Amino acid sequence: MKTPIFYGAVHLLFYRDEHVLLLKRRNTGFEDGKWSVVAGRIDGGEEVKSAAIREAKEEAGVDILPEDLDIVGVVHRKNVNSEWIDFYLNVRAWSGEITNVEPHKCEALAWFPIRELPEPMIGYIRMALEKDHRLLWFESLGW
Repeated sequence: MKTPIFYGAVHLLFYRDEHVLLLKRRNTGFEDGKWSVVAGRIDGGEEVKSAAIREAKEEAGVDILPEDLDIVGVVHRKNVNSEWIDFYLNVRAWSGEITNVEPHKCEALAWFPIRELPEPMIGYIRMALEKDHRLLWFESLGW
């Protein structure tokens, strides 16, 4: 029996007037040059919403209260050498001005019409953005 190795990640879905906030990755070693959302790994001993709040501050410079986050989707994703549990959180409100706090890892941070997503985009992020977020959804990818 293999010992499972799971990593957790949070993906924040910021919406404003039928637009979604996306960032273009660079210098990370993973999917660089592609559009994604504010996201990051869950640290050990860290709860999902706490991780989302930390990532929002680290990447976009904004503060979020736990009650302003809703988990809208979960993905069990398999990469070549790892397995991930990805949590997608809708951000209902935030304080502060969204800004690119990590320009060394983020080439651009911009709002896009939800029906006109840019290319190239990370595939599982596009899939998540196309989901209906009124009900909690689940996907398995890479199996």
